Amino acid sequence: MSMSPLFATDLTTIQPGLIFWTIVTFVLVALVLRAKAWKPILQVVEEREKAIHNAIESAKRERAEAEKLLDAQKHAINEARREAADMMRKNTADMEKFRDELMAKSRKEADDLKADAARAIADEKSKAIAQVKAEAVGLALLVAEKLLSERLDDERHRKLAEQFIADLPAQAARAQQ
Repeated sequence: MSMSPLFATDLTTIQPGLIFWTIVTFVLVALVLRAKAWKPILQVVEEREKAIHNAIESAKRERAEAEKLLDAQKHAINEARREAADMMRKNTADMEKFRDELMAKSRKEADDLKADAARAIADEKSKAIAQVKAEAVGLALLVAEKLLSERLDDERHRKLAEQFIADLPAQAARAQQ
């Protein structure tokens, strides 16, 4: 089987006709590609470039916004901590003030109770002194009545006084009833 000389070319041999038609085919394919595919390919590449550029810009904006939000959150956290500390200080001060007011009120009530007790004791003492005076006057009147009703000598007078003193507790019990 033999092959025709047209197809039996070696890869190392240079054939000017084949080179010419290869160049012509390449130029024609390049022109067709430029006319039909080059603009759409460039358009797709440009759109892709714009999309990438927009994505980068959007990412930059989102990052800046995220940093702003982070700063705002940090500020809000610091503000909340400051407010909490202020509220704790205020509550502590209020509790101290309330405690002091309660202590002052308790002291005043205790002082008022002492004063009331002292007044009551003084009143009862005055009443007791008045009662003792009244009893003494009554007893003196009784002694005087007994002395006036009997004329006595010194010894009889002394016995009568001793008897009267011995009867005092019984008379005091009757006076209290």
